[in-house]
Amino acid sequence: MTKQLFPQQPGDKEGPVFNAPWEAQAFSLVLALHEQGLFAWKEWTSELSQAIGRAQTSGDPDLGNTYYQHWLYALEKLVTLKGLSDPHEIDERTANWRKAYLNTPHGSPVELSANKG
Repeated sequence: MTKQLFPQQPGDKEGPVFNAPWEAQAFSLVLALHEQGLFAWKEWTSELSQAIGRAQTSGDPDLGNTYYQHWLYALEKLVTLKGLSDPHEIDERTANWRKAYLNTPHGSPVELSANKG
């Protein structure tokens, strides 16, 4: 196995692996926003640490299977704090994707246009 930049990140001999496509997307989005200078890496690690701490305080057993959920919560908080989005917009987008998922036949790609119905 190659050395991981993030020790808790799943990986194999090829590098990082993810349990679901959304995990890879959340990971990539954080890196892209940081590379664009929208937040410092120290800000990111602070938000992620806080998200993990809140989850542990709420009873998350910290088995590693919720790691990217913490990434997502930290990302949402950071983009809100930076004024890149607002909670209403995030909630609305989440609801639209959920509707699209529920209206997409099994095995078909989920498309946001499928949120009607």
